[in-house]
Amino acid sequence: MSGLFKDILGSSESLFKADMSLDYSFIPKLVPYREREQRIIANCIKPLLQEKTGKNVFIYGQPGVGKTVALKKVLAELEEETEEVIPIYVSCWQHNTTFKIFTEICEKLDFKFIQNKKTEELFKMIKQVFNKKSVVFVFDEADKLEDLDFLYMTMEEIYRKTIILITNYKEWVINLEDRIKSRLMPEMIEFRPYNYEETKGILKRRAEYAFHSGVLSNEVFELIAKKTFELQDIRTGLHLMKESALIAENKASRKISLEHAQQALDKIDEFTIKNDEELQSEEKMILDLAKKNSGDKIGDLFKKYQESGGKLVYKSFQRKIERLEKSKFITVEKTAGGDEGNTTIIKSNSERKLTDF
Repeated sequence: MSGLFKDILGSSESLFKADMSLDYSFIPKLVPYREREQRIIANCIKPLLQEKTGKNVFIYGQPGVGKTVALKKVLAELEEETEEVIPIYVSCWQHNTTFKIFTEICEKLDFKFIQNKKTEELFKMIKQVFNKKSVVFVFDEADKLEDLDFLYMTMEEIYRKTIILITNYKEWVINLEDRIKSRLMPEMIEFRPYNYEETKGILKRRAEYAFHSGVLSNEVFELIAKKTFELQDIRTGLHLMKESALIAENKASRKISLEHAQQALDKIDEFTIKNDEELQSEEKMILDLAKKNSGDKIGDLFKKYQESGGKLVYKSFQRKIERLEKSKFITVEKTAGGDEGNTTIIKSNSERKLTDF
């Protein structure tokens, strides 16, 4: 194609070679810059291959630093290596109670007729499978858990296992009850933020998977890489590359220009804070209290809400807190154990990124 139309994308053409490569859940053939962490995890699992119990692991680090991707890569290699060790991955964001976790595990094991069964009945079914083999349990977003009964039950009654807990907060495991910590005795693995060169390396590899040759110029790539490093979250870079390409495609362009990338950056800024007017009046009242009393325990915040004329009962108040957390207006940090038992701390989010939504 030449002349006036050479830079215009045809209706059946795409800038993407494989757009799935820009999804954060995509597991690349190699997970760069996390080889050391993966090796430690693998060493904790290795005794299971010799029909011994494995070592437990606690993984922590801020969002967007590769914790889940690196762990899932280890599990994928384990599945290729043997059928005698069963890998079980559970996201505690969706499954945050013992009953929900056991239900999820039963579904992963393809058990039928699990409706209306009690927690103990579900666990009995799980034990019958796992105590014939070995198992790696991964509980991601562990700080979202509302109870830890499943941990007691798993530690006490599953014979050969490795338990891996993943969270953004090191404090979560430090504040676990001593009787859980003494049983777990986990290997602590910190995932530190990527430096600038590592950030560029990861994004470059994903771009090579995702785009046809010549789509992403060095100038555009550098702009996206700098923003990603500034926010210390790889998910931001993946989102910016995808969004920039979609903007370019909508304009029938064969390349992503600086203008397209800047529009994607502007969208992040637009979404940084949602419009407070979208909130219902009760939610707005609770959010205002959370901003003024950031760091309060949920019970103390509820008392201040009642003193301010709030009419909701505690359960409804909790549901509003959950909605505000899901919309990323606030952060809910749960700690287990300590002198006061389980504690829930509410913190206001003054700044948020598009990738949080």
